[in-house]
Amino acid sequence: MSEYESPEWHPAFEEYCETIYELGEDDLDVIQARIAERMEVSRPAVSEMAKRLEAEGLIESGRKITLTEKGMHLAETVVRRHRLAECFLTDILGLSWADAHQEAGKWEHVISPTVEKAMMARLNDPTTCPHGNPIPGSGYEAPALVALDSIEVGSDFTVQRIPEELEFAEGMLDFLEQASITPGSVGTVTAMSPDGTATVSIDGNAVGVGGFASARILVSAG
Repeated sequence: MSEYESPEWHPAFEEYCETIYELGEDDLDVIQARIAERMEVSRPAVSEMAKRLEAEGLIESGRKITLTEKGMHLAETVVRRHRLAECFLTDILGLSWADAHQEAGKWEHVISPTVEKAMMARLNDPTTCPHGNPIPGSGYEAPALVALDSIEVGSDFTVQRIPEELEFAEGMLDFLEQASITPGSVGTVTAMSPDGTATVSIDGNAVGVGGFASARILVSAG
């Protein structure tokens, strides 16, 4: 057992480290207010938990909150298991994106190293979750990515990633999956409104993607 491993961490510790990791992954400043918003808990609850996490050596608090090496190890383990679970739930069990995201939030706390290894083998060593987000430790190498709203009208794009921020937006995963705005899908931007709404053509269907989503969906041009 390495110095960073523990027989068991409390699920709350895992969830907070996971949230801090994912906020950083989305290039958002990790502050208590943002953690509270993402986790849908009160600011006092976050403040109290931050003290516990710091006492455990998992985070360092200042103007921003950062994971220590120990905290990063824990976060990557939880994120990896969550994203592996999403792959298994969608690819093997056929669940929808939204349902898989919810269920994976439970699975991430109970998957053992043995089961994790077996899932990796069964899934042929995936490097991303169904939404295109990297599985930590998988060796994922990102292509050149830009936000959908930066693609010029008339230009083609390939969807690559749906960041975690969009996974937590109410109804967003259902909308994107139904509209085929999924990693690997190829589309064309046909119009762009001043408010950032992008109209795209995918699989012969015209879809309007609001400014919040179009500024966050990551694509490769061409």
